[in-house]
Amino acid sequence: MLLLDTHAWVWLASDPSQLTERVKQKIQEEADQLYVSSISALEIALLAKRERLILPLSPSDFVEKSLSHHGIQEIPVNYSIAIASASLPDVHNDPFDRMIIATALLHKMTLISKDAHIAKYPNVKVLWGEL
Repeated sequence: MLLLDTHAWVWLASDPSQLTERVKQKIQEEADQLYVSSISALEIALLAKRERLILPLSPSDFVEKSLSHHGIQEIPVNYSIAIASASLPDVHNDPFDRMIIATALLHKMTLISKDAHIAKYPNVKVLWGEL
């Protein structure tokens, strides 16, 4: 099972050339096991609102169409994920990343992320680099 970090999801949906060959291969191999945290939809909407992310569609349409087109399943943030995210070491304080990391840990998923900070968290399986 693969959990896409927000940037990996956006790149998969809008600019797959930003993904490494290793990531593209793994996504293809596990196409029926792709997931995102619902917190990523909030992050996308906020980035678009602040014009730090330019989308071809409204954030709502982008999220809905990319989930459907790529067969991505959403994992809602629940209290277990919220509490686990607060319990993570203070490697960095991005609340979105903390929720995504907690989701990956609780669901025993590999996290697709370019963010080098995430790999510093214990027990998180991160995939990005080259083959």
